[in-house]
Amino acid sequence: MFDGLLYAAFYGFVLAFAVGPVFFTLIETSITKGFRAGVFFDLGAMFADIIFILIAYYSTSHILDRVKDDPGLLIFGGAILIVYGVISYIRTSRSFIKIVREHYAVNVKKNLGGLFLKGFLLNFVNFGVLAGWIATIIMANALTTSPNGVFFFLATVLIVFFLTDLLKIMLAKKLKNKMTPRFIFKTKKWVSILIVGFGILLLLEGIFPSQVQKGLDKIPNTNLPADVTE
Repeated sequence: MFDGLLYAAFYGFVLAFAVGPVFFTLIETSITKGFRAGVFFDLGAMFADIIFILIAYYSTSHILDRVKDDPGLLIFGGAILIVYGVISYIRTSRSFIKIVREHYAVNVKKNLGGLFLKGFLLNFVNFGVLAGWIATIIMANALTTSPNGVFFFLATVLIVFFLTDLLKIMLAKKLKNKMTPRFIFKTKKWVSILIVGFGILLLLEGIFPSQVQKGLDKIPNTNLPADVTE
């Protein structure tokens, strides 16, 4: 039952630092809106993860093939991220006074339900996350032999993932008092730009899958000896 759990814990910790739209938005939300806002945003993102895990767990391998081979899903997800990033950038550009007010206010009303939904949608439109969880389940099957091993493996990954996110949220919250409204304003704009960037990458992968894959395949082999590449 407990075989592979140390690996699962390590994997969950590493996964929490995977760079993507949710990562940057979680840090930005925690800095600008505080601990509770960051937690609710993270819970929404994790709810999307749980849905993906359930889809992956109770489906067959053709789901993974569907995600990899259907460029329409990547194009759709990339377009959503681009639109979200552009709207976020425009709204940020018009809300400097609001950022100043939120920064210095003692009690700022937060739409926690909206933040939960924001985290969910931002994670759910990234179909690469589904492929990642399918790969995780395959890895769990390889590392555990007990009847409920996969369940405990995934549970450990999610728990460590969430606890690490809580640590990131707390550290980000501590930075708030050391940051000026102008710095927060620029941070929100850069987060929006990064989200647009991730959307463009997904879009390119959907439109030019073979070219993007060739470029990605070259990265890990640049510094590896010939005898370790397969």
